[in-house]
Amino acid sequence: MTLDPKAVAALALHRFGFGPRAGSIAAIASDPRGALIADIERTDAGRLDDRGLPSAAQAVRAAFDFRAERRAKEIVAQREAEKRRAMTGGDDAMTAAGGDAAATPAEPEPNVIQKMFRAEAGARIDAAVNASIGFAERLVWFWSNHFCISADKIPSMAGGYEREAIRPHVLGRFAEMLLAAEGHPAMLFYLDNFASIGPNSVGGINRSRGLNENLAREILELHTLGVRSGYTQDDVTRFAKILTGWTFLQVGPNPEHGGEFTFNRLIHEPGPQTIMGKVYDDIGLDQGRAVLADLAHHPATAEHVAYKLARHFVADEPPPALAARLAQTFRDSDGDLKAVARALVLAPEAWIMERPKLKRPGEWRIAGYRAAGLEHPDVERALRTQGLMGEPMWRPPSPKGFADDEAAWIDGLGLRLDVANAFSGQVEDRIDPQILVDETLGPLASVETRQTIARAESRAQAFTLLLMSPEFLRR
Repeated sequence: MTLDPKAVAALALHRFGFGPRAGSIAAIASDPRGALIADIERTDAGRLDDRGLPSAAQAVRAAFDFRAERRAKEIVAQREAEKRRAMTGGDDAMTAAGGDAAATPAEPEPNVIQKMFRAEAGARIDAAVNASIGFAERLVWFWSNHFCISADKIPSMAGGYEREAIRPHVLGRFAEMLLAAEGHPAMLFYLDNFASIGPNSVGGINRSRGLNENLAREILELHTLGVRSGYTQDDVTRFAKILTGWTFLQVGPNPEHGGEFTFNRLIHEPGPQTIMGKVYDDIGLDQGRAVLADLAHHPATAEHVAYKLARHFVADEPPPALAARLAQTFRDSDGDLKAVARALVLAPEAWIMERPKLKRPGEWRIAGYRAAGLEHPDVERALRTQGLMGEPMWRPPSPKGFADDEAAWIDGLGLRLDVANAFSGQVEDRIDPQILVDETLGPLASVETRQTIARAESRAQAFTLLLMSPEFLRR
């Protein structure tokens, strides 16, 4: 059966991107697969305009300075209050009556950390909303969730981490992304490796703190091999010893370079370690790099990564042939992520017209912005509503990242309806929902969906019905 080219184009934009914008279905209808591949072949694919955004290390230094300055002002204010109490004998009546101490309260200082986070979030949202196709940007979101950190623990570094560890490598080699992610100060802080000390190191002998296995365990279980892939608890412990010394410069004594990666040999566990039957000699920093390189090329890593990609883009239970095809490409290409992405697009199993995947809240929110033709959505409102729907930006509930199956999100559709209603009221004057049905769904829209939207009592209600239609909710 010959498929409607516009139906395939709409499917491509919903499944592999963030949904259509006005005119995008027609623009790629002649060659949807070619359009997706062209999107990842761009020289700037996966990158964003980061002018004005600080590096992760610069951000953590700015956050440190802000906290220090705020604390100093609090101390000065406390001292002045104590002086006033001493001058009045502890009687605050003069203050209450309007004396010198009753000056107009100062405006609160801008929270530098919040401002940096909003700027990073705005850049990320704008990149997704304004992407021509969106496939490269979706890959960024996928890999950022795979190698996740949490802004609950280190908000100043969240955006910088994604820009530095994920975006430059999203279409490069997996081994390079793995090294960049695991050695980034944000990851070392999130998984507590910055404070992990080899028991037999100089630091371990002189201090009471000891080994932390969090980073080693999550690398093996979540980032590379996956569970039940042959490693043991002993492998985790030995790997954790290898990773001791992977830390970052503290900001206080290093105002120029605080927050940057460093290898501290004084806390690195000395001696060789055996991981999954292979001995790794103690060659300092390169001992850990050697383990990561081998993990990146392990067959179990290829299978783990391939399955997650197929599940994310196609189905909660992806076609086994698709997962196998992606794993084979991963192995044959030495972990070339562009080759794997290309194989995903070219695989016939990736183009099933059934749409079993429920969009995650963040993806659905971006699709709504694109449908409405917004270019720079309100960042505060976007962050607030995404958090309300259970997917706060860069704040996954655990190192596993946000769940990627329908069961985790289906109960939140009621909240999406509230968000859709509010959003529709904000944009109803600039949209025509009847036109948007063709612009955002095209032939994917069922007769029932078209009739339901046509019967709406207002533009706002019609747009809400579009956003909440099965065809729009799914990819």
